[in-house]
Amino acid sequence: MQDYEESVKFLGTSGPFQRRVFILLCLSTFPSGYNLLSVIFLLATPPHHCHIPAHSNLSQDWIQASIPVQVPGQPERSSCSRYELDMVQNLSALGTRPSLDLVQNLSALGSSPEVLLLSLKQEGCKDGWTYSTEYYQSTVVSEFNLVCSDQWKQPLTSLVYFLGGLLGCFVSGQISDRFGRKPILFGFIAVLSISSGAVAFAPSWPVFAVLFFTLGLGQITCYVVAFVLGSEILVGSTRVLYSSLCLPCVYTVGMILLPWTAYLVRYWRHLSLIMAVPGLACIPLWWLIPESPRWLVSRGRLQEAELLLRSAALENRVEAPQVIFLSASVEKATSEKAESTSFLDLLRTTNIRCITLTLWIIWFSLNLSYFGLSFNMLSLYGNPFLNYFLLSVIELPAYAASWLAARSLPRRLSYVSFTLLGALATLLIQITLNSYPAGTLSLVLLGKFGVLAGTGVLYMFTGELSPTVIRNTAMSSCAMFSRVGSSVSPYLLELAVFYSFLPWIVVGSLSLLSVLLAVFLPETFRQPLPDTIQQMAFTQ
Repeated sequence: MQDYEESVKFLGTSGPFQRRVFILLCLSTFPSGYNLLSVIFLLATPPHHCHIPAHSNLSQDWIQASIPVQVPGQPERSSCSRYELDMVQNLSALGTRPSLDLVQNLSALGSSPEVLLLSLKQEGCKDGWTYSTEYYQSTVVSEFNLVCSDQWKQPLTSLVYFLGGLLGCFVSGQISDRFGRKPILFGFIAVLSISSGAVAFAPSWPVFAVLFFTLGLGQITCYVVAFVLGSEILVGSTRVLYSSLCLPCVYTVGMILLPWTAYLVRYWRHLSLIMAVPGLACIPLWWLIPESPRWLVSRGRLQEAELLLRSAALENRVEAPQVIFLSASVEKATSEKAESTSFLDLLRTTNIRCITLTLWIIWFSLNLSYFGLSFNMLSLYGNPFLNYFLLSVIELPAYAASWLAARSLPRRLSYVSFTLLGALATLLIQITLNSYPAGTLSLVLLGKFGVLAGTGVLYMFTGELSPTVIRNTAMSSCAMFSRVGSSVSPYLLELAVFYSFLPWIVVGSLSLLSVLLAVFLPETFRQPLPDTIQQMAFTQ
């Protein structure tokens, strides 16, 4: 089956058939991109403080002073405590005024017009919280009160979302290699849309978390399967254009549109319903997108593959040969049909084991860096919708750069150069973080550019390293380890407790680690795609 591309050369590289597959598969990834940042906007934590009931009958001075300041002299007030309401009500009724400076003896409170606030006892938010509506009318955090003592539930919900993606990648790769690319692609698009719609009706946090898990299950899986399906149907420069530029760009357009949708629709339940629409709109594409003929051949289903290719030849108005696959190809395909295609095949030989383990670590490191940059944006000042819009827009030139590099530069050199740029930019954030907000944002965007351009090259690199018989399993296993990195990323901000720059140092260091490991991978530039494990290139 090594001569598969030679066998289908009669179709050309960019006829009507290829253009149809190209455009429709790109469109099928839009729902995945549109849902990616849901973990940011649905789980946003608005500024909040303890609720002061309207019937408390406090004077205006005491209403403003009843929430303690975090740091004396700073305007930021406590999110999780207030002065004891009973004491504050008594002091307000006595006509006293709050003070941060004047020290008073508590026994003389009744005769003094001013009271030292620091001398008052504090209590938790017994009456709930009041949330800022400057940016969000309602989020999952504000509706289910995932703050203060329940604050741990917020990053845990992000973890659940990414664990769903991890399971989706693990399962989808194996069943896609066994049952086909097309049914798995549309099955997970349906899972994504149904879950997104169901999330909007979650009555409690535990129900939301379960539904959010299934949403994560479909989100990345759709993209990975569409990537593999297009890479196997398309050949030559069309495949490079598809996998390194157009597919990720359509995915990114979805990401870009979500911040604007969240800006217009600030109620999380309505936003969830809107997020279900693109996936539902893609279901009719089932009748227009074909199965991978390359996969059909690898499973020994030559009649179906030939029928599909002859139909494509009619669409392209070219003549198909009498026999598309020669007898040698038939024998090879038949033997490969019996070949095992389990997850363990990724570790079968010393060579594939070295490549697989290296790729797993690289995907883990790079995706932790990617989402680490996204979650660390929460610590930056400014409008969150604009910040995440810029963070998404930067992906377009990043993927354009990876496409240009893929056309004429070796994969390994391209990946190392882009990712090294991202790592250095991230490490330099330490210099500007507290003094130059605009400079910090610029470095974050440059870091995201480098990481994303590296990711664009890495998708192609991984696909070209993996043989057809287990390509979707290999891609999905890498996506699975990338989701392990994503799962850890919500907790990166917690490292700032020990050292404010630590989250950025971790992100930059992991990017450097992936650069170091990539040096040992074999080069695939302008090499034919391997179809069997024995045809894989050897590590350096």
